[in-house]
Amino acid sequence: MWGRTRKITNYKLRISNLKKRRIGVLMGGMSSEREVSIRSGTAVYNALIENGYKAIPIDVGRDIARIIEKKKIDAVFIALHGRYGEDGTIQGLLKMMGIPYTGSGVLASALAFDKAAAKEIFCFHNIPTSEFTVVRGKERVKDVLPLLPVVVKPAREGSTIGVTVVKNKRLLKKAVDIARRFDSKVVIERFIAGRELTVSVLNGKPLPVIEIRPKKGLYDYRSKYTKGMTEYILPACLNKKLEEKIKVIAIETYNSIGCSGAARVDVMLDCNDKPYVLEVNTIPGMTELSLLPKAADFAGISFPQLVEYMLIDGIRWRETSGRGQYD
Repeated sequence: MWGRTRKITNYKLRISNLKKRRIGVLMGGMSSEREVSIRSGTAVYNALIENGYKAIPIDVGRDIARIIEKKKIDAVFIALHGRYGEDGTIQGLLKMMGIPYTGSGVLASALAFDKAAAKEIFCFHNIPTSEFTVVRGKERVKDVLPLLPVVVKPAREGSTIGVTVVKNKRLLKKAVDIARRFDSKVVIERFIAGRELTVSVLNGKPLPVIEIRPKKGLYDYRSKYTKGMTEYILPACLNKKLEEKIKVIAIETYNSIGCSGAARVDVMLDCNDKPYVLEVNTIPGMTELSLLPKAADFAGISFPQLVEYMLIDGIRWRETSGRGQYD
């Protein structure tokens, strides 16, 4: 009982100390997901203000280091999506500046954002993922996978931007050219037909599994961010054994990349109930339609509580005896 009381007291002390500090909420940025990031960041900012924090919204540009110093930011909540936000770039800058931040560290962010690198990590750790190949630079597109259909995607993009499902071999080159508009490295992977699931992981623990059912075609940018375009089944209709298996795979995936804080693992379940990990998102969306807040709410964690947990655990995990001595 004493240990539990001490734990609660320490938690309250961390909240009290953090509320004296200036928390920068980084949003917007320079990626193709800027609009969604602003929505995520605004929701986070409002939640922090509601919780009594000294939150400062910051639209990220190339002068971000100067702005952080000018506004005397003590800690950062990262609500950036896409390039410069999820790829380890901003994490590296903050680490150099000695400013603690939420979410995964530099290496984990970079690995997860690069779908080709992430899939290689999955294979090394025997995490189930679909067969794939990578086309780099101006390499000629060959008959890289014997089975159609395949999914063609930029290796380093998000929100299904530049993604094409190819069912006819003649259209493969065109799909690669589309993906190349967004990245010089392109992933071609076997298409898995079945049920799309996602598992949010909060500080190493899985939240309830959600099934995603887009009403039209792929779970693309429009389906993700347009209200009413997708049905979310929460919790997903799975038998207990399969549900636990998927949660274990999600945690193994999270750990294999070296994630921390909140992340989301996307999984496809084929017609034989075999799961395949698609990717890991190290900065899940925080909009009104986002999946992490939905799963957290179902688990009894309100949005303001979720934001506070992410902030406190992110800062606590990185701060040690010396400022800046953290991952």
